[in-house]
Amino acid sequence: CQSGFDARPEERSMEQINEWKVIITGVCAAVSAALGWLGWLVVAFVGCMALDWITGTMVAKSKGEWSSAVARQGCWHKIGSAVAVIVALIFDWLIATILTNIPGIALPFDYSVFLGPVVLVWYIVTELGSIVENAGALGAPIPAFLQAAIKSLDQAVNSSDTRD
Repeated sequence: CQSGFDARPEERSMEQINEWKVIITGVCAAVSAALGWLGWLVVAFVGCMALDWITGTMVAKSKGEWSSAVARQGCWHKIGSAVAVIVALIFDWLIATILTNIPGIALPFDYSVFLGPVVLVWYIVTELGSIVENAGALGAPIPAFLQAAIKSLDQAVNSSDTRD
């Protein structure tokens, strides 16, 4: 009789890893089928937010500066970012609906989304910069080319920002 209890610990561990692989693959396939490339931007955004929060917490704890109030503020900040993304996606839907349903308004291309992906990429780049900063604060050597690439992408994404 084969059961999880009869298997050696390494076999049980591999079975658990394989179960997780199946679950992750299924979730990824579902996201791709439902949302396509935009869904992957959302997944990257959520993953980067989580990794930034985790690495930021690790930095604070390593310095003995962890505070539940600061952690809570970070969570509120992340929620605000998610709300901004949702607003951009709703605005994309509104623009597409107007363009589709008002006679006389036509573009030389099909409009589905624009603002949502741009806002998602802006937040992803911001989170990546913060994650690399946190990794450096944890003592990891950060390659200069990675720092330069993130800085360059950040500047390119922010070049249309007109705020002072």
